[in-house]
Amino acid sequence: MTNLTVVTSGEGERQRFVPRRNSIFTSVDLDRPGKQVGYFAVPQSPNDDAWGVVQVPLAVVKNGTGPTVLIEAGNHGDEYEGPIALGELLREIDPMDVNGRIIAIPAINVRAVEAGTRTSPTDGLNFNRSFPGDFNGTLTSQIAAYVNDCLFPISDYFLDLHSGGSSLMILPSAIIEPSPTPEGHRRNIRATLAFGAPTVVMVDNLGETRTSTSAANHQGLVVIGSEMAGGGLVSKDALAICRRGIRNVLKHAGVLKGEPDVPEGANARVLKVPGSEGYILSDEDGVFEPLSEIGTLVKKGDIAGHIHFLRTPAREPVTLRHPIDGVVFAKRQPGRVRPGNCCFVLATEYPEALADEL
Repeated sequence: MTNLTVVTSGEGERQRFVPRRNSIFTSVDLDRPGKQVGYFAVPQSPNDDAWGVVQVPLAVVKNGTGPTVLIEAGNHGDEYEGPIALGELLREIDPMDVNGRIIAIPAINVRAVEAGTRTSPTDGLNFNRSFPGDFNGTLTSQIAAYVNDCLFPISDYFLDLHSGGSSLMILPSAIIEPSPTPEGHRRNIRATLAFGAPTVVMVDNLGETRTSTSAANHQGLVVIGSEMAGGGLVSKDALAICRRGIRNVLKHAGVLKGEPDVPEGANARVLKVPGSEGYILSDEDGVFEPLSEIGTLVKKGDIAGHIHFLRTPAREPVTLRHPIDGVVFAKRQPGRVRPGNCCFVLATEYPEALADEL
């Protein structure tokens, strides 16, 4: 179990976790001024390395007395824009330009990043369904526990960089993470709008509490997410949005000087995934033919696509229809589908976000 205490940070009074006992150690000093690039080490004892560790890349850039921004990428190992953009930032940034601290983990799910897979090949776990983690668990659970217990408590902002990975194409978007408190929700909205993506979408993952962003929200951090294209590819346009968005969040937090560079056309659409009714799931085992493109407006009842049955050519395809009016936020990338696979995600207008932001 983790213990709660109340502490005061630059963002006011909030609950923080007291770290559980653990054996993880770092090669960097998170409190030392300057720029350090190293790792945190998670002791493991596999067949070929009795007293070895898994080294998870970790960097810190510190100067001045401003807030701490924790930036995470590689949450899933087949999502590439975030790790690329975060690596660029770490190579380019001068500590003298920083007022506060940047803690960066560009390949947090390191074994999945090495393999280019969504889940870790070490234990089969999805890092983003592993919070608050377990220091006595498998590798993925231990990494989640370290972030939850040791990094969230010393951070004021959390930026979580995602894309659709190999299975989805997603409209490049900044993601509003719903906070458990009204003031926290307003702070999240303001920071997400500062990211400066063309589209903003509120996503609550159907109320899922095991994600990194949910855990950060419940510890009182200002939380910002992003989804940058996907399909197992690197999108030039999405990468440009991600590069600018990282720096914009740092400026919004006051860690970098200047105002966020929010281009014309940013935040043009503010949407939300309304819940389970926004998902189109396959009930069949077959091949998915999508007929709607991401970013397009659709009406309830419109044909979304078909599922074909290649081994039974006499069988008519199953037609999928859009369940609500909305915007196509995400579309499945592989053609092969099984029962339960996500084929589309729809989003609807969320004007309340702008009212909340004011």
